[in-house]
Amino acid sequence: MSNSPSILNLPNIVTLFRIACIPLLVVLLLSPSREAGFWAAAVFALASASDWLDGYLARRMKIVTVFGKFLDPIADKLIVTAALVMILPYNRVPAWIVLVILAREIIITGLRSIASSEGIVIQASDLGKYKTIFQITAIIGLLLHYEYRWFFGLDHPLLTVSMHNTGIFFLWIALALTVWSGVDYLVKFIKVIAR
Repeated sequence: MSNSPSILNLPNIVTLFRIACIPLLVVLLLSPSREAGFWAAAVFALASASDWLDGYLARRMKIVTVFGKFLDPIADKLIVTAALVMILPYNRVPAWIVLVILAREIIITGLRSIASSEGIVIQASDLGKYKTIFQITAIIGLLLHYEYRWFFGLDHPLLTVSMHNTGIFFLWIALALTVWSGVDYLVKFIKVIAR
């Protein structure tokens, strides 16, 4: 009888919840309306918070499974991809930035698979964590998209924030970190494989 943890443990269920949020996010983003964007941002934020929760639970409960290691990064990439692709038709995000972000994720996932098949573990740097934080912040801003007033009923330019502009600001930072962390991982990969 095996003592290995069950595939359907609590951290993995939280990760599966994140994946289950994707169809709802997609349906909400079929409309470019303010209300749909608000609820899409709420779903995306909740799913993103669940990424922290499943990691916390896995460490706290000391439950690490191969399935969880595989599923968690896939869930992250799927929800980010879904959000970015769904807002492309509304011109909320430049297509070339989406392409760079997705290409980086595909390349790094491929390199990780190669390293893993050779029994090599390449430690992720903090750059990847910062990249994820800025991507999430940018996407929430881009989903909200419209202008919002800090104080309802007070119509003054200084009290109004454009969530689109805020999202684009954080997207540029996310883009820089995406490229930087990708190059950093590629260099580590080449060094390890060269040995």
